[in-house]
Amino acid sequence: MEILDIKDLSFTYPTAKSPTLNNITFSVQEGEFIALCGATGSGKSTLLRLLKPQLSPLGEVSGNITFRGEPLSDCPAADIGFVMQSPEQQIVTDKVWHELAFGLENMGVPQPQMARRTAEMASYFGIEDKFDKSISELSGGQKQLINLAAVMVTEPKLLILDEPTAQLDPITATDLINTVKKLNRDLSLTVIIAEHRLEEVIPLCDKLLVIENGAVAAFGTPRDVLRTLYSHKDIMCGMPAAARISAMLGEPECALTVREGRELVRSYGNEQQPDTPRKADDNAAPALSFTNVYFRYERSSPDALRGLTFEVRTGEIFCVLGGNGSGKSTALMCASGILRAYAGSISVFGKKIKDYKNQSLYNESLALLPQDVQTVFLRNTVREELEDAGVEPDVLPFDLAPHLNKHPYDLSGGEQQLTALAKVLALKPKLLLLDEPTKGLDGASKRNISSLLRTLADSGMTIVTVTHDVEFAAGCADRCALFFRGEIVSVAPPEEFFSENSFYTTAASRITRGHFRKAVTAERTAELCRLNGRKVGAQ
Repeated sequence: MEILDIKDLSFTYPTAKSPTLNNITFSVQEGEFIALCGATGSGKSTLLRLLKPQLSPLGEVSGNITFRGEPLSDCPAADIGFVMQSPEQQIVTDKVWHELAFGLENMGVPQPQMARRTAEMASYFGIEDKFDKSISELSGGQKQLINLAAVMVTEPKLLILDEPTAQLDPITATDLINTVKKLNRDLSLTVIIAEHRLEEVIPLCDKLLVIENGAVAAFGTPRDVLRTLYSHKDIMCGMPAAARISAMLGEPECALTVREGRELVRSYGNEQQPDTPRKADDNAAPALSFTNVYFRYERSSPDALRGLTFEVRTGEIFCVLGGNGSGKSTALMCASGILRAYAGSISVFGKKIKDYKNQSLYNESLALLPQDVQTVFLRNTVREELEDAGVEPDVLPFDLAPHLNKHPYDLSGGEQQLTALAKVLALKPKLLLLDEPTKGLDGASKRNISSLLRTLADSGMTIVTVTHDVEFAAGCADRCALFFRGEIVSVAPPEEFFSENSFYTTAASRITRGHFRKAVTAERTAELCRLNGRKVGAQ
């Protein structure tokens, strides 16, 4: 049975010169799991919000949307659930139990029924032990799970998720995606999920919808769609590693999963395995040093940093990975001088932070791109933001020209990231601190950012990045570090780091283990396959 039908849907924002969506047409069957992907700013979030009348953006709409055979405007609000990228933007109460009950209270559900439904949902999601907790005590992953549970307690017929894993670590993100798939399977719940992190999503989905420049570029089963996109490098670079390897090798059958990728790679020889060591200058002077640093947010709270000690060399890209709440962002804030440790010392270019006076630390020395990039914006348009920072839009490594007259808050999450990064880079820092710089970005944009950071590091800039994006770290870092409970427990070049990890690793590393040494990216894997050639008799 068809649950959603969209015909010739177009949408134009007020004052925009061109439409964001152009004649979008597709239909969704009841119980299907649909993955939506496309470049940053391609119109994915706009499309999803148009499917939820209460969240529809202001603008000119044409076309027709029906839900279960009726006009979408007649659909009860509870029938379509919506999960946003940032749980903080959606959570409205202070306690977990109240968040679960909030939607039911607004629907006027009787108290006994409300108690039953919240109890059942808490049990299903395994959050009974958090039922009475304050929302502020939860990690980012836990908040997003509460957010999902609060939507599901209203029993929607269609669940829409707009990049729900953007702020989650790899393990938590996988758990959330598997939970969504379980809901789809157990309840026959129809799901539409927009994601840039497609490694886990695409193998689970029934259909893949690709949006390009506001129009449908492809729609169908994942394997069929990806096979038609082999030549679209900007789209393919964000797809699962197995699919990218298939495309780079020109395979007639597109692999989707790690298992299928392993079978494909093992059909190639492995006699030639030249090492590709990263550029590393062990003698370079330290740009950032932490020595036995301790920090806590409140006198009575536990330490967020526990004897943290590490050193970043001048001119290197140092990527820090780890779970939500492990202390990564706290360390970055201490390095920037925004937070002050109560014990230990932090030095920037050999000088202790406390010895930098009168904002001299930020005078072409250090700059920070925070996790919440909206805190960087002060003006009413992107043009004014860039002008204030002394940025010429024509010389940017990414195109912001179509967005110059927009308010920064009207940009997509990825576009906000790029605008904020442009402002930070305009400060010309010697030490650049980045907190989740690829959040909300498509594969092509990540590749461009990675190339830009490599160029900056080669010119002498030191870059410290906190990230959940293992593919990004594997492709650009000189060294990677694993953060755990306020400490760095492991530091190594990416080829070693990801080859030795089981979960904080790349899909390419999982695909190649036991066949190729230290191949942690899809590009390196395809290169080694071509170098060795296919085994005799292999299909």
